[in-house]
Parts: sequence; C-alpha cells; structure tokens
Amino acid sequence: MNLGAHISMSGGIYNIFERASEATANSIQLFVTNQNRWTTQMPHDKDIDLFYRKRNEFKPYSLITHSRYLINLCSTDPVTEEKSKKAFYEELKLCDILDIPYLVIHPGSYKDKNEQWGLDKIIENMDQVIRMFDNLKCTILLENTAGQGTNLGYTFEQLNYLLVNSKYRSQLAVCFDTCHAFTAGYDIKDNYRQVFADFDKIIGIEMIKAFHLNDSKKELGSKKDRHEHIGQGELGIEPFKQLVNDPRFSKVPMVLETPKGENNEMDIINLKTLRDLRDHK
Repeated sequence: MNLGAHISMSGGIYNIFERASEATANSIQLFVTNQNRWTTQMPHDKDIDLFYRKRNEFKPYSLITHSRYLINLCSTDPVTEEKSKKAFYEELKLCDILDIPYLVIHPGSYKDKNEQWGLDKIIENMDQVIRMFDNLKCTILLENTAGQGTNLGYTFEQLNYLLVNSKYRSQLAVCFDTCHAFTAGYDIKDNYRQVFADFDKIIGIEMIKAFHLNDSKKELGSKKDRHEHIGQGELGIEPFKQLVNDPRFSKVPMVLETPKGENNEMDIINLKTLRDLRDHK
C-alpha cells in the first residue's frame, strides 16, 4: 500500500518505523536532520544499524526525505546561498547513507531579482551540488509550490524548465502537492483530468514520483499554502477519490502533510478516509 504520512524522527531516526506503524502509515516522509537549523546532525553508526534493522522489520512501501525549509537555491544573499548548497549536499549524502530513494525540495525564492534569474540560479546551484557525487543514488523531487511571494515552482512550465535545463535530468523528478497545485490555480477539484493532461503534456506524467496529499484552507488561485484535513477544505473529497483510484499512480507513494492533532491521531483519521475512498472491486 502506498499511503503514508510525514513522521517525526525525534529521539532517533530509527523511531520513524514504530511511529509510522502507530499512525497506520506505510509510506514515510521524514526530515533526516533538524529542519530549522543549518547544522546537519549525522547519525551514529549504531543508530544507522538500528535504522536498517527496524526498516527490514517494518518494510515500508517507500521512504521520502523532505529537505529543511531553510534551503533556498536561488537566494540573493551569498551567505544563505552557500549555506543552502552545503545543507543540500549533506542531506543528499544522508539519503545515500540511509538508502532513501527520494529527497523533496522546494525550488527556491528569488526575492528582489526576477523569475528567470531565479530559475537559472536554481539550476546552477543544484547541478553544482549533484556534481559533487560520483554516483548519487537518491532522486531529487522538485515540489510544486503555491506561488506565495517570489517562490518558484508553482507552474508546470517553471518545473519543466528546471528539469530540462539541468545537466542531471536523470536525477530529477517531481513531487506533486495537491494543496499547492490548487492554490496556484490548477483546479484539480473540478478539472482533475485536464490538470493532469496538462501536466503530462508539459512535463510527462511519469515524472511524478511522489504525492503530498493535502486539502486546502484557501481557495483556488489564492497562492496561499495552508493545509487542511482530507475532505475538510476547499478541495473536498472528490479529487482525492480520483487520485487514490487513478491507475497511473497506483505505485506512486502518497503522504499526508496535514495537521497532526494530539498524539498524531489525525494521521490515522486522514489515512482511513483515503483508504475508504479506494475502489476495491
């Protein structure tokens, strides 16, 4: 089964599997280091061994890392730019050490420059980091954004530009966030088929390697990133029903980034909602 959630690694990265089991999540998204600090915490060898042992017991459908939110590959501040590249490299290194196949990253925000400058700067810095690896095993997933401020990656055309102009296209793919797509102006609520037809035409449907399943507190085209529980926001239940029954995505991991509630009970509720939408004929 490919449905899961973002799971905390608090207390040790090996704890994600027990927490995922409690949340009834099979696919797991995690931060491999503190998402709000530039310093990367490399796990001890004993923790890595325990991670692999518990992973073999749990057998997750998929593991996905989300990069820390501080990273901005088109920062106009040279200090932040260098910190971002270093942090990006260290997270990719951790993915290789832990054999995590996917790392999701927000493309970046160009601040006081312009869109074209930002896109080209992302490619320059992303390629520079990838070049540092002899044989990078992890696939980098560019996440579509809501388009707040000067954040890039909110149109399919922007994502495609990053993909086709990188020298390492084979290392890149897409993570599709439902809330972000909707508030960026893609109406997956009433025009599900057309949105994914457009994605297929511009990028290629096979480039979607993961989904973030989030309803939206904000309306279509608002460019606001506010996640809501499945079926309780502006998207409603129908697009999620179509997604979990779409044969094109039957093997693509889908993870929640919805509010947790106390003791993560909302993950259990949201995952049950999604499983109940599946056509079991």
